[in-house]
Amino acid sequence: MNKEYLIYKLSESVKTTSKIDNELFEKYSVKRGLRNEDGSGVLVGLTQIGNVVGYERLPEGGLKAIPGKLFYRGYDIEDIAHDLIKTKRFGFEEVAFLMLSGKLPDAEELANFSELLRNNMPLEQKTTINIIDLEGQNIMNILARSVLELYNFDPNPDDISPENLMRQSVQLISKFPTIIAYAYNILRHSTHGLSLHIRHPAENLSIAENFLYMLKRNFTPLEARTLDLVLVLQAEHGGGNNSTFTVRVTSSTGTDTYSSIAAGIGSLKGPLHGGANHQVIDMYNHLKENISDWKNVKEIDKYFERMLNKEVYNKSGLIYGIGHAVYTISDPRAILLKELARDLAKEKGRADEFAFLELLEERAIHAFYNFKGTKKSVSSNIDFYSGFVYEMIGLPEEIYTPLFAMARIVGWTAHRIEELNFKSKRIIRPAYRNILDAQTFIPIKER
Repeated sequence: MNKEYLIYKLSESVKTTSKIDNELFEKYSVKRGLRNEDGSGVLVGLTQIGNVVGYERLPEGGLKAIPGKLFYRGYDIEDIAHDLIKTKRFGFEEVAFLMLSGKLPDAEELANFSELLRNNMPLEQKTTINIIDLEGQNIMNILARSVLELYNFDPNPDDISPENLMRQSVQLISKFPTIIAYAYNILRHSTHGLSLHIRHPAENLSIAENFLYMLKRNFTPLEARTLDLVLVLQAEHGGGNNSTFTVRVTSSTGTDTYSSIAAGIGSLKGPLHGGANHQVIDMYNHLKENISDWKNVKEIDKYFERMLNKEVYNKSGLIYGIGHAVYTISDPRAILLKELARDLAKEKGRADEFAFLELLEERAIHAFYNFKGTKKSVSSNIDFYSGFVYEMIGLPEEIYTPLFAMARIVGWTAHRIEELNFKSKRIIRPAYRNILDAQTFIPIKER
């Protein structure tokens, strides 16, 4: 029996051995995907870091949709973002300090913390060489392998004391932008034959500015501030999102920081989690080509109807960037990102495209209501705008999901520190019910 046929036979067995009827989940009261029947998440932990709010529970039972809210350490993200937009300053470093420490920094603390991050951005020479050796088609994989490689350069990689966890957290937040920028420059060199540029992080630049400097050198102030806002908005999203929960689950075992963060990267890489903005920008470019009049509501509505009926585009029946597991009436991150995205579209001479995107957002929600025949509230999510924003800044699609990781490393490390510093540590170990009857063993000669 050749190996190809053996693989085929084994894969055929999966069709029966991995099949579980959906009715059994209801029969045994299993919360599939850790979701309750009303769509809310199953409560599995407590945290003081982030809070994602999309509904409120009614006294008589049931859920009531409300405008979305996102809180970082108790602070409304709208207040944080509006202050950054109003004062035209960079806020990712401030949010990182808030997440790690639990409090807002004063001016001196922020200056010292920002300097600490900048000082940790350069990579060890061996790490840089290792990234060059790890050339590949997916930067998320290179990022995960590079994080695991950092274990070898850490003098205390397995120490889970608060002091050591904080040191490791600062270093990872600092080094993610450098790893991603270097990995992409190597990718464009090996894949497209372009010149290889390895620029060291510059002094007196924010993380957003330094990332753009290392990636493409030239950028406008508005490009940098818009990227910074995206990083702020994606830095944290509660303990229940898949990648953060992955970090908490692995951290509960007592494993090292690098292994836990690499696991989080693997989770975020999945198209159902961090890869959604790729799908939105692909859909948007398709609609630009296939909608003849970008202001014609009837034409747009008809096309969305055909998409939902699986007749056009990729025939998935989905409108990407619409809907969220928690947010119902609105995603506060999408609303905030639109504020700077509109200004950036004007700077880039793409105001017409941005107006088209806003109209698509409105009509997509309308089309969803009509098609589903339901009054359930849905809204656009941050992915609906982030891909277009990245495109306007001039960022390549290969780094869209790595950028998500570059932001979310702040939340990951904060949640890891919290998980490992509970007074009563306990490994996260949920239960699975086995539904297969006991089998009688058959000796090999009788099979």
